[in-house]
Amino acid sequence: MPDTYYFTSESVTEGHPDKVADAISDSILDAIMAKDKACRVACETLVTTGMAVIAGEITTDCYVDMPQVVRETIRDIGYHSSQMGFDWQTCAVLTSIDHQSPDIAQGVNTGEGLFKDQGAGDQGLMFGFASDETDELMPMPITFAHKLTRRLSKVRKNGALDFLRPDGKAQVTIEYDNGTPKRVDTIVIAAQHKPDVTYDQLREAIIEEVIKKVIPRSMIDGDTRYFINSTGKFVIGGPMGDCGLTGRKIIVDTYGGQGSHGGGCFSGKDPSKVDRSASYMARHVAKNIVAAGFAKKCEVQVAYAIGVAEPVSVLVDMMGTGKLPTAAVRDIILDTFDLRPAAIIEYLDLLRPVFRNTAAYGHFGRNEPGFTWEETNMVDALRNKAGL
Repeated sequence: MPDTYYFTSESVTEGHPDKVADAISDSILDAIMAKDKACRVACETLVTTGMAVIAGEITTDCYVDMPQVVRETIRDIGYHSSQMGFDWQTCAVLTSIDHQSPDIAQGVNTGEGLFKDQGAGDQGLMFGFASDETDELMPMPITFAHKLTRRLSKVRKNGALDFLRPDGKAQVTIEYDNGTPKRVDTIVIAAQHKPDVTYDQLREAIIEEVIKKVIPRSMIDGDTRYFINSTGKFVIGGPMGDCGLTGRKIIVDTYGGQGSHGGGCFSGKDPSKVDRSASYMARHVAKNIVAAGFAKKCEVQVAYAIGVAEPVSVLVDMMGTGKLPTAAVRDIILDTFDLRPAAIIEYLDLLRPVFRNTAAYGHFGRNEPGFTWEETNMVDALRNKAGL
C-alpha cells in the first residue's frame, strides 16, 4: 500500500431491516437454546412492509412460541407504530420450519456417521482477525462506525433525540499514514427520522449528540467531512423502506472489510455450525496473538470438511508485522488451542442463550458479558511457549 491511504467501514443500527432479521433469527435461537442445549437451529428471517417470515431447519425437543419471540424482538428494537410501515403488534408473522437433515445430523452428532467425534456442521473456511490500532484490538474504521450506530440507538431510546426512528447507518473513513491511523477523513450518517424535524435541526443534533460524543477530538480536524442524511430526507425506512434478510451484513458483523471473510453468516445458527463457532474461535486466537505481542496484525484461517472434527487446514498471516516466524506461531497455536467443533463449543461456553446481543453492532471487539471469544486469557500461555 502507499504511505498514505484511506480505508472505510460501515455499521448499521439494530433497526436496519437486515439487522431486524438477524435479531429475530438469533432471538429464536436463544429462546430454544435456553430450554434445549442439544438443539440444532438454522433460522432464516425475511422482513418487509407489515410482515416477518421465518424459515429454516430446527430440531429440538422443546416448545417455543416463535411468533411471540418475533413480535417481542421487533418491539424491543423500537418498531411501535404502524406509521413506520412495520410494528410489532400488527405485522403478519409467517413460519416455515423443518427439521435438520438426518444426513447432516449424523455427521454432527457425536458417535454417529463415519467418525466418532462431533464433526463440523458443514464444509467451509472461517477467518479471525485482530489489529492493535484500537484498545479493542479491532480496525479503527469499524470500531468508530459501530460506536456511532450504538450512539444513534441510545439517543433515540433515551429520548435525547426523540425525532429519530430505528433505522440508520454510519460510515467512517480513516486516513492512514504508514499503516497507522492518523485522522478521521469522512463521516457519513443516515438516520431515519420523524417527518416533522427540519434538516438543519437533525444535522446539528447528529453532529453534537452523536459524532462529537463518540469520535475523539484528536482524530477530527478542519478538513474532516460530514455527510448527514445526504439525500435530505429519511422518513421511510426499516422493513418498509427495504426488505431485510438474515446474514446480509456479514462485513458489518466482522471487521468492516479489513481482513478476510469466509462467506458464511453467523446469525440464526447454533454453535454446531462452524460458520459461527469457528469464526469466533479464529477471532479469539488472532486477538490473543496480537495481545501477546507476537504481531501488530494477525489473521487466522481455519477450514473444515463436513462431519470431520479436525480442521483440514490452519493458516496464520501476520501481514508483515510478526515478531516471530510464522511457522513457529502456527505451531504454538496448534499446541495451545483445540480447533475441533466440540472443543470450541466447550472452551468458549457457547451452549448458552447469548446470541441475541451479537445481532447488531458487531460480533467482535466487544468486551461484554457472554462474548467469551473476546477474552485474552491465553496471552501468558502463548508467551511462555514462545519463550518470551
